[in-house]
Amino acid sequence: MSSELDDLAAAVRSVIDRRWSPAALRAAIDSAEGYDRGLWSVLCEQVGVAALAVPEAHDGVGAGVRALQTVAEELGRHLVPSPFLGSAVLATALLADTDEAELLTGLASGERIAAVAFAGDDFAARPITATDGRLTGTARFVLDGDCADDLLVVAGDELYLVDGSATTRRHTPSMDPTRRFAEVALDGPPARLLRDGARAALVRALDVACAVLAAEQAGAAAQALAITVEYAGSRVQFGRPIGSFQALKHRMADMFVLVESARSAALAAGEALDRGDEDAALAVATAKAYCSEAFSAVAAEMIQLHGGIGITWEHDAHLYFKRAHSSSQLFGDPAHHLARRELAHS
Repeated sequence: MSSELDDLAAAVRSVIDRRWSPAALRAAIDSAEGYDRGLWSVLCEQVGVAALAVPEAHDGVGAGVRALQTVAEELGRHLVPSPFLGSAVLATALLADTDEAELLTGLASGERIAAVAFAGDDFAARPITATDGRLTGTARFVLDGDCADDLLVVAGDELYLVDGSATTRRHTPSMDPTRRFAEVALDGPPARLLRDGARAALVRALDVACAVLAAEQAGAAAQALAITVEYAGSRVQFGRPIGSFQALKHRMADMFVLVESARSAALAAGEALDRGDEDAALAVATAKAYCSEAFSAVAAEMIQLHGGIGITWEHDAHLYFKRAHSSSQLFGDPAHHLARRELAHS
């Protein structure tokens, strides 16, 4: 990592260390918005996480995907719920090459939250259509869709801006309480056309989001391993720490290999996107598939190696397990991305 990315990671880590705890995580989960607005404000004001992908012309940093991954990795370590992935990454990437100055400036400050609604095999209950600038349809599993100020809607090959309050939105609880989803129903709200060629732009934005999500998964897997190693060194059975038993050493060594390989795959995808490589989409598909499976495996081992305490509500192990499985499905499951690889090679 460059010194700039090291500094960015340290800044995010410093804020989280000061303001975050298991109790804060549970309070955020139980809050109406599903995240700690105070923590989000500090991350935006002091670190500028919401401005990273926004062009400098619109009060942003104009940073690349690797910078976004650096933030995601630190947030992932502690399962911090925030609008970062949905608003600062996906929505901003969808708008970054437009001239929407006011909208991008609002996103850069973090004062406004944007969500992206689009139709796909897994995302639309009713197809989203546009007739004379009026949108109809229903999108499911919209990241932060129920608390977003602005809704970016892909209808056909066009991208529209809709006031979030002009839609019917319903929070849809999922297995993972640390990730916020909503169902958004569009019944003809006023909409402003932002751009044509929305499908191609969405594909590019989803590649960025997948690469950032892969880094988040790698960070969460690394923390799950760290928690497990710490526990294995302190839990005593038969007069010795359980971490001294060879069978458990081998299992934790396997977890370490998964974590390091996942991080390498994620960062390779980010670098490929930043360089504009022709096969960047292939690197993204590889990272999303591998990091999803690696995090799921590490989270499962975390629960197994903790024994009885690992299945209690009070311990964080179940939250890592749930985040692993929800993030493996988000933006396409491993099978979907493996199919993308096969298509790229054919």
